[in-house]
Amino acid sequence: MIKKILEVSFKKDGQHSPLYLQLESEIIQLICRGILKPGQALPSSRELAQSLQLNRKTVVATYEELDAQGWVETKDRSGVYVSSHLPDTSARTIEENSKKLRRSRQPAYPLIKQRASDGGILTDPDRSVNDLKVPPPLYKIDDGFPDPRIAPIDQLVREYRRFGKGRSSSQFLMYGPEQGSYRLRVELAKFLNRTRGMQVTEKEILITKGTQMAIYLTAQLLIRPGDTVCVPEPGYMDANQTFKLAGANLVFVPVDKDGMDVDRIERLCKKKVPKMVYIIPHHHRPTTVTLCAERRMRLMDLARQYGFALLEDDYDFDYHFTSSPLLPLASLDMGRHIIYVGSFCKSIAPGIRIGFMVAPEVVINEAAALRKLIDRQGEQLLEEATAELLSTGDIARHIKKSHKVYQDRLENTCRLLREQLGEYLTFDRPNGGLAIWATYRKNISASAVALNAGKLGLKISDGSNYFFQPNVSTPRDFIRIGYCSLDETEMAGAIHIWKQALAPFAAR
Repeated sequence: MIKKILEVSFKKDGQHSPLYLQLESEIIQLICRGILKPGQALPSSRELAQSLQLNRKTVVATYEELDAQGWVETKDRSGVYVSSHLPDTSARTIEENSKKLRRSRQPAYPLIKQRASDGGILTDPDRSVNDLKVPPPLYKIDDGFPDPRIAPIDQLVREYRRFGKGRSSSQFLMYGPEQGSYRLRVELAKFLNRTRGMQVTEKEILITKGTQMAIYLTAQLLIRPGDTVCVPEPGYMDANQTFKLAGANLVFVPVDKDGMDVDRIERLCKKKVPKMVYIIPHHHRPTTVTLCAERRMRLMDLARQYGFALLEDDYDFDYHFTSSPLLPLASLDMGRHIIYVGSFCKSIAPGIRIGFMVAPEVVINEAAALRKLIDRQGEQLLEEATAELLSTGDIARHIKKSHKVYQDRLENTCRLLREQLGEYLTFDRPNGGLAIWATYRKNISASAVALNAGKLGLKISDGSNYFFQPNVSTPRDFIRIGYCSLDETEMAGAIHIWKQALAPFAAR
């Protein structure tokens, strides 16, 4: 029976994505739609390979990835089964509903086309690093940024100049579409479909100047003053400020080792349905944890049941080191509940302001109209140059190259932290992302350490911008350690100064 279902549903997408990822995406879809149930046996790799006319190694690779991500479980001498820890969503009439939604391309959440301005801008400064009146630091341990020194800037500049001097240069120096370069949206749709298992077209994409602009546009379109928005705690300060500016009442949802607490969201829904849930399911910022498969399914089911929007922030999808990255929630969004935002700022360099927003076409059109009021359009030459790098595979090659560099830097940083600072802080090696989440040991103040470090020539976080709620008794002596923008020698120098800044706490 399962083989027949997969024979019908599994179609090679023609986008040149690896077959094992295509098959992985299809099996996850069947689980989320309730067609494959918890505890249900899957065909053997040999049977499924023969049935789908695939190499057996492709099916084995698929099962290994699904096992690593928590969607299936392997039992000795028995076979592969859908994980018994997943919720049973049971097959619904979602098939027919999703077909209607795909035809209409309508969102499943209410959209505000006109909204009244309300509230004031929060005045909290960016307190991610110590602000001291001292000479420029020798080193800076940032929040988790890529190293621009290894970015494909030469290729980007080459294409920028080519488009700027070519026969068509005049068209790129005039006004263009508010949605962004048509070619970039086409190439980006191919890229997202190939790498993230999504099924989008250029009409469902808006090019933005980074993820933050996409978050701002979403907040302005969806939130009325007084609406409830669920946000993770600890979380991303700038997103929280954006929702507050739109007039939202924030409900803070705890984050643990498995991601955002979906039980808390469900209890809230039974009392008052939120307008939106903001979530970073892959390498949560700041804690770096990944939302487990069981919670992903339940959260998607709650969005379908109660009709709220999910704003999925996937700011650094490309860097995962223990297995393939978990596919975004947006790749499973049959009910059109998700607005998906991301950027190339973490893949290339923070100064390359190319971000994107993916949503139903009607939402994209409204967001483009709003974006036009604050920023007429993006920079067409940069967008055309980026489209060319996507088309030629230069960006994909850069990500592959930097993946190895950053994995080596992660291992080096973890080693240095254990050897040099093990008596002062604790941390778990992250599975991916661009930063490490660490906790100072008892009686060590993050702000005091940052102050000491600043005087010695090291700029580090003072731990003040991870938690948004005031006057909460939770200890705040955490630090997020970006390890990618410093090479091995630089990181060793930075940690040497950090250890000196911690010396006053050694005797306590």
